[in-house]
Amino acid sequence: MKRLSKKLFCLVIFTLISTVQLLAQKDKSAFKRASAEKITVPQGTATANDWTKLLNTNERLVEITTDYGVMIAKLYDSTPLHRDNFIKLVENKFYDSLLFHRVINQFMIQGGDPLSKSAGDGVPLGNSSAAADRIPAEFKPYFLHKKGALAAARDNNPEKASSNCQFYIVQGKTMADQELEKVYNERVKPSNPSFSYNKIQKEIYNRIGGVPFLDQSYTVFGEVISGLDIIDKIARVPKDASDRPLQNVRMKIRILN
Repeated sequence: MKRLSKKLFCLVIFTLISTVQLLAQKDKSAFKRASAEKITVPQGTATANDWTKLLNTNERLVEITTDYGVMIAKLYDSTPLHRDNFIKLVENKFYDSLLFHRVINQFMIQGGDPLSKSAGDGVPLGNSSAAADRIPAEFKPYFLHKKGALAAARDNNPEKASSNCQFYIVQGKTMADQELEKVYNERVKPSNPSFSYNKIQKEIYNRIGGVPFLDQSYTVFGEVISGLDIIDKIARVPKDASDRPLQNVRMKIRILN
């Protein structure tokens, strides 16, 4: 009788352990499903892989909503003057309802002119700024004008200091090594003789594309990590002789983290 009770006791314990393990496994699977459901891809995102990059970055993120979809951009910590200025303007809702007032296919889309919010149709834009000084240049050899690069516009001041509010997002085009070398020798090296492209940077222009002749002359302070297709859509819209879209393309920007 005692021997049977011992066997029964062991059987009960084994059954309890198995049940607990099974329930734990179910809870773990349910947690994974719930987590996956919460990670949704925003409207206008190019691919789900771009959203993974977004989740894994520690840099500040902004959401740029346009009439053609949504872009997510990260702001580089290595360009703190431009990062902090951009964040301040976004938090003050400076960019909300402003236009992408200059678009050039295979080049870039530009916005941030404060006068663009209420400008009439056909009015030339791009010469206004916020009530603040220019931002000192923050050129970094590892930040390229690749497709998706977020950079500061500027006038022809000798210090190459940036506008305190106008920015552009690069579209550009892909180019082979021979074409890149030509652009480098003719447009980049003369004013930046100590700068040169490494193998990885060349591959970026080969595969992703961009506008290399702007490198080390305009400050790149971030990049679009989701919604690269939105750049293409905006860059291709019909426009007038001043490169202003015939139909207004407005923006709204908010901080995500």
